[in-house]
Amino acid sequence: MTATMKEILVVGFGGVGSIYSLIAKRSGLARVTAVARSNYDAVNQNGMHFKSSKYGDIPGWRPDRLCKSVGSAADTPYDYVILTTKALPDIIKTPTILAPLLTAPYIEKYPQPAYVILQNGLNVEVDLYHAIKALAQGEPKIIGTSLYIGTNLLAPDVVEHNGFDRPTLGIYRHNDFTTTTNSPEETVILEGIASILAKGGSTVSVVPEIQRKKFSKNFWNVAFSSLTSLTGYTLPSVFRPPPSDPSIQYEPFVAPKTAHLINEFTIPTLKAIMEELVSLARALGFPDSEDGLPSSTVESILNNTASIHVSSESTHAKLCEWRRSVGSPFLVLKPYTDSSLSFRIRLSEQWQANFEALSFVYYDALFGGYPDR
Repeated sequence: MTATMKEILVVGFGGVGSIYSLIAKRSGLARVTAVARSNYDAVNQNGMHFKSSKYGDIPGWRPDRLCKSVGSAADTPYDYVILTTKALPDIIKTPTILAPLLTAPYIEKYPQPAYVILQNGLNVEVDLYHAIKALAQGEPKIIGTSLYIGTNLLAPDVVEHNGFDRPTLGIYRHNDFTTTTNSPEETVILEGIASILAKGGSTVSVVPEIQRKKFSKNFWNVAFSSLTSLTGYTLPSVFRPPPSDPSIQYEPFVAPKTAHLINEFTIPTLKAIMEELVSLARALGFPDSEDGLPSSTVESILNNTASIHVSSESTHAKLCEWRRSVGSPFLVLKPYTDSSLSFRIRLSEQWQANFEALSFVYYDALFGGYPDR
């Protein structure tokens, strides 16, 4: 028996959106409509050129349908809507981006799809949850994700992708951090999209409680992206030793005369930030286990990050540093933005957790950091 093709709408056609459009179409299980906003003209004319160590060199690739706006795509029902835009709710909220799917005539003609939020920030689902809830069409079907992927948009129609894309999927449950069993209905929703992405080549995990996975993933964003953004230095500046072979040259690296300062101040600060995050995880009810958030997370993240950036081939700046360098907004701009850093500050206040190190980082980012060093 032939499986029914699923209709998927991907909103955002940058590095992440284009890769997951490719993956969904590769599966043979879905028809893919993609909304390319800023790069529509280039992709419409040339297609997307993928330079992927995993999926190959693919010039001129196109989804089944390319649209310039969500409004122009809101003319047919979808099984899944995958949102891949950057989470900047103080600038534009998710319900505003998806408004044509949340208002008449769409809501009068078609049922609400399941929404997959491919954004790593914490609580990025909440505005969409309330917007769908207000439609009185049943409980919102929202899938939160923790995504590990190496991809960059080199040009409006050129995407670079390395060898991995690993999404973890779980149902978003509003203000519920401790339910650890998927209902039969939730399982159907999750497996529907997970099977498509897995068949397309992605390494997919489905979990019964997604918030703790997102929390763990954002250790990197909060600690390391904040460090690079506020200092203007990338991670090889913290971890990479000077070249030992005269025939191999690279920059930046840790200067021997200042290495002791990194060991005395920088590394302890990174550890302090992550240890505060572990304390907040305990307050939220995440257990000290592999199914929750183990205390060993701090050392494992620090060691894994160091192992990546000691390499002479490490050239990839953290995202916040890149956004700072091109003048784009950070994920942390105003006190009540639901982003990785500010949401943790508000959680710490709600759960009475001590956040001295993280508060320092947050307010330093809020009031400017170090635009010039």
